[in-house]
Amino acid sequence: MRRLLLAFFTLFALLTSAEAQTKFTVLQWNIWQEGTRVPGGYDAIVDELVRLRPDFVTFSEVRNYNGTDFIHRLIRSLRERGETYYGFSSYDSGLISRHPIEDSTVVYPEKNDHGSIYRLTSQIGGRKIAVYTAHLDYLDDAYYNVRGYDGSTWKEIPIPRTVEEVLSRNALSRRDEALKAFLDQAARDEATGHIVILGGDFNEPSHLDWTEETRYLYDHHGLVIPWPQTTALENHGYTDVWRTLYPNPVTHPGITFPANNPLVETNRLSWTPLADERERIDYIFYKGQKLRATDCHIFGPVGTIAYNRRIAGYTREKFITPLGVWPTDHKGLLAVFELR
Repeated sequence: MRRLLLAFFTLFALLTSAEAQTKFTVLQWNIWQEGTRVPGGYDAIVDELVRLRPDFVTFSEVRNYNGTDFIHRLIRSLRERGETYYGFSSYDSGLISRHPIEDSTVVYPEKNDHGSIYRLTSQIGGRKIAVYTAHLDYLDDAYYNVRGYDGSTWKEIPIPRTVEEVLSRNALSRRDEALKAFLDQAARDEATGHIVILGGDFNEPSHLDWTEETRYLYDHHGLVIPWPQTTALENHGYTDVWRTLYPNPVTHPGITFPANNPLVETNRLSWTPLADERERIDYIFYKGQKLRATDCHIFGPVGTIAYNRRIAGYTREKFITPLGVWPTDHKGLLAVFELR
């Protein structure tokens, strides 16, 4: 009898442990105007999603061309391939989920191309989750100023020499307002017991990448800059998946733009042909008790673009390379989370 009880409790403990640990994946992907800039781009988006089967996808550059709702079109295409996803209409950024959506919200609506943020809520592993997608303002993009190009017109300009000058230009964008809208809504989600995931193309670097160690890399021109959006997220307790798993920005820069898309001429991939604009501007952040990121891969071609040339990538970084056609000028991120 004693042995039977011991065996029962051992099995119960194993089952409880398995049930208490849930893994899920999040894909952040700027799809370059729905893949329309690359022949076969839309079909490639579908193919890659069928291959990766992420639990949640945060898209940037949803455009709803020709009066067609991109998210619903994509869900239909995935269903035809045997994959069930849920989503809702959006513009500029977008979300799909393998898990039924309980609520959806426009957190920061797109206006005059100054970015957008959307939100969905769902359940995963018995826990409430709020997933946000952010495509922040691409104008007054001051990291281009440091490369000698205006951050709104991309015409050549004198390179600013002080951090204050760069940040004053950066503050003209609407990225601050959008991120504040996220932080306000996310605080309400936290108060109601949700874990929070944020994926997006911020069009702004990370303060964790513009450090003393990198001040003379990638045409940083000696500047160490506390870029405000990632700084604000860190100050509010959010964790940057990539930089937490790979804390060294020299050995693991995590560059997501521009991607070396072999089907596209370099002059369509680079906005600064005389400079090195390589940057990590696509992110996944998270916050929540008993939640941690266990893995993250860069999703896309290994190489990048600098000085209007194709540059080999960093082989020590973890990549998921394309099946065939790569539909965009960005690289994505696929993060694995563990929820206990």
